[in-house]
Amino acid sequence: MNTSTNHKTMLAIMVTAVFTFSGSVSAHSIHTGGIQTQTNSQALAPFDIIHTKVTTQGNVATFHIAVSGNAGEITPTPIGKLAGSDVFSYVWPLTLNSHAVGFEKDAGILALAITSHPDFDDTPLYDENGDGNKANDGNIWHSHWVVLAPNEKCGPNALGVVDIPKGEKPMLPKTWPGLPLLIDSPNYQPEFRGHDLNVKVRFNNIESLKSANFDGVTAGLRINTSAHSPLLCVKNVFDVASGDLSLPGKTNH
Repeated sequence: MNTSTNHKTMLAIMVTAVFTFSGSVSAHSIHTGGIQTQTNSQALAPFDIIHTKVTTQGNVATFHIAVSGNAGEITPTPIGKLAGSDVFSYVWPLTLNSHAVGFEKDAGILALAITSHPDFDDTPLYDENGDGNKANDGNIWHSHWVVLAPNEKCGPNALGVVDIPKGEKPMLPKTWPGLPLLIDSPNYQPEFRGHDLNVKVRFNNIESLKSANFDGVTAGLRINTSAHSPLLCVKNVFDVASGDLSLPGKTNH
C-alpha cells in the first residue's frame, strides 16, 4: 500500500467483488475534464455519479462530484442508536499519502468523505446546525478525512475505516474527533447546488495533491452491531466514477 499502483490494484479488486455497473447516458456536457461517467441505472439519482474532478488554485483544492439527480437529497433513516446505524457518503479516494493530512505515513488509503448519519455526531468541535449544541448534527452533511484498508470482518473483499487498537497512540490530525478510528473532522464546508457537490480544502503542501490520482465514489457505510470489531465498514457501494476504482483522475486535468 506504499505506492499508487498498489492503491489502484487493491481498490480494483475490492470493487469488482462488491458491485457491477450498467451505463446508458453520457455525463452532462457542461462538465469538462476530470472523470466523465455514464449514468448508472442501478444507482439512485442523488448518488449516480456523472462527473468527478479535483482542481487547485493557490493552496486551495476544490473537490467536485456531480450526480444525475440532486446531490445530498437523500440521507439515512435514523434508527435511534449507534450500533447498526447507517452513514451515506460522497468520497474521493486518493493516492495522496495519509501523512499529508496528519496521519501516520502509509497508514492506508486516504479519502476525503462528505457524510450524513443522523444517529450519531462525530464533529465535536463544531455546531453545524447552529443551535448551540455541538453533539446533535450528524445528519447535516459534513466533511472527514478517513483512512481505509481491507478488512475481512467487514465482509469478503470489503473495506473499513482503520481502527486504532486499544492502547495505541498513532499520529493524528489536530481535529481528530476522539473516535478510535483513523478519521478527521476538519470542518470543510460542503456546498450542494443542484447536481453538484463542491468542497474547498486548504493544503499546507498543495504540490503533493497535484501529483496525486483520484476517483469518485458514493457509498453507504455501517456502524457494526459488535461495535469495535471493526467499528465502521463500507457496506454498499452505490456508484464509482471510473467504474472500476482504478483512480484514473489527475488533479487539474
